[in-house]
Amino acid sequence: GLSGSCAVKTCWKKMPIFREVGVRLKERFNGAFQVMGSNNGKYLIPVGDTIKAPTAEDLVYTNESPNFCKRNRKTGSQGTKGRACNATSMGIGGCDLLCCGRGYKERQVVVEENCKCR
Repeated sequence: GLSGSCAVKTCWKKMPIFREVGVRLKERFNGAFQVMGSNNGKYLIPVGDTIKAPTAEDLVYTNESPNFCKRNRKTGSQGTKGRACNATSMGIGGCDLLCCGRGYKERQVVVEENCKCR
């Protein structure tokens, strides 16, 4: 007969807010540690002073990232020496990050442009 109850339920997973995903990834990135494979290839062994073995939730890497601050002919990187940077930015183009602790010179440039006024 007819009733007020449902016979079928539909469930689904909902993605978290995108910013939350970014925050979680950044936390895992900051806590990532280097590993090497075991002799039989079944396990990941921490390299260095890390005590705990990685879990399925941990972010791990096998090789150190190259130093992009210095020129590297092998990788084709020109380094960051001589690059223009933004002294007021804390982001990827900011001088603190881009100059790799070498310091930088500030200069002010005035650009004159002709306007198409009427």
